Amino acid sequence: MKLSDFDYHLPTQLIAQQPISPRDHSRLMVLDKNKKTIINRHFFDLPDYLHSGDVLVLNNTKVFPARLIGHKKDTNGKVEVFLLKEVKSSQSSSAGSARWEVLIGNRRKKIGQNIVFGKGLECQIVKKIEESVWEVKFNRTGGRLEKLIESIGSVPLPPYIKSQSSKAKLKNQYQTVFAQNKGSVAAPTAGFHFTKGLLAKLKKQGVQIEYVTLHVGLGTFSPVKVKDVTKHQMHAEWASVDAKTAGRLNLAKKHGQRIIAVGTTSSRTLESFTIKDKIKAGNKWVNIFIYPGYKFKFVNALITNFHLPKSTLMMLISALAGRKFILAAYQEAINKKYRFYSFGDAMFIQHHSD
Repeated sequence: MKLSDFDYHLPTQLIAQQPISPRDHSRLMVLDKNKKTIINRHFFDLPDYLHSGDVLVLNNTKVFPARLIGHKKDTNGKVEVFLLKEVKSSQSSSAGSARWEVLIGNRRKKIGQNIVFGKGLECQIVKKIEESVWEVKFNRTGGRLEKLIESIGSVPLPPYIKSQSSKAKLKNQYQTVFAQNKGSVAAPTAGFHFTKGLLAKLKKQGVQIEYVTLHVGLGTFSPVKVKDVTKHQMHAEWASVDAKTAGRLNLAKKHGQRIIAVGTTSSRTLESFTIKDKIKAGNKWVNIFIYPGYKFKFVNALITNFHLPKSTLMMLISALAGRKFILAAYQEAINKKYRFYSFGDAMFIQHHSD
């Protein structure tokens, strides 16, 4: 299976630079993976395709402002630090400092170097973890560090969004309306299309709404660098399913209800926590890589966005609906001027017997 099998050409003008308002006025492409049909609607039409008893599973992770701009203490050179995940260790807590894995966007960096940010916040480079990923030690810890990050950090938008919106506006836009558990460096963008009103309407219709958590990490920004996609290694991301949610999901599955994952992150969470056709509750690091040939164990249908060429997300949706059908649907989306990527339009993949 070659990386080039998941490539397509996207005109740059179709990359959405800001979300549609209201959110549920984005377009919705409905695919039937068995009949190979494509219907073009709007996201507010989603209730027409869901039935009483369907289960929508959303990722309630919350994006935090993970991009910090500072300068090197020794040379005063500007440097960008991108927070990935906190390193939990007895060493960091006993020293009254917090350690994080980060990306550092400056070519000249070395162990022992200090980086200064605003409001008295500093970090020191402690060690190299892998190519471009470093461990740093902050001079603040706990709630105090969290407040400083919230205050001086900015939301790490994907590089293809060149938005001029204010920092406050972007923090609000680049977040789902149901975001709750802080920890993602990127949003679960399939959830952007939901408004509180649409969720209430679906509930009233008898749709069961459940939440899981997967903190989106470095994997989202990591391009596939191998020609043979089966050799690609996913970065691990922290995920959680609580016991009550797992119980309700297992009961729904037992009764033959449709499990509809909202986003590739919800999909990967459900599939990672499934053991012998049942969700096992808990918290763990997941690095499941889903590509064609994979048989879904728990997920029946998927609401998702339009993804970057040659991405692991393209591979996941191709595993669900078939690579050739997905590429044909993407070509139709391009022809019909759909909006692509994070702030773009949505796709609902199901089949007529779902």
